[in-house]
Amino acid sequence: MTYFAKLDADNLVTFVTVGRQEDDGLEEELNARTGDVYRQTSYNTYGGVHYTDGVPSEDQSKALRFNYAGIGFAYDADRDAFIPPTPYPSWVLDEDTCLWVAPIAYPADADTVAYIWDEDTISWIAISDPY
Repeated sequence: MTYFAKLDADNLVTFVTVGRQEDDGLEEELNARTGDVYRQTSYNTYGGVHYTDGVPSEDQSKALRFNYAGIGFAYDADRDAFIPPTPYPSWVLDEDTCLWVAPIAYPADADTVAYIWDEDTISWIAISDPY
């Protein structure tokens, strides 16, 4: 399947729809036929890497526009990338992945301790077992 993100006047994704894989040129056809702006997006692309069955694909030419578009994502024409909404004001955009990253690295013991981001202190806070 092929997926297409509909953009509003501010280049924000308002809708994602499915097209047929065999339809080369469908992006241009959608734009011409509807008068709207659509950009193709890849369900298997995350952080600029294309995945097959959860592992990076051998053929990275399939990676498309850095990230699979979601409603509220921004399309950056200069980068030709879909960028998710900023989770927190302090986070910065990683230019290599077009994903937001915290200004403080995720704690090394995160495999045994759960953390949440605290924007007030600009830090990761360990949380108690919620169960």
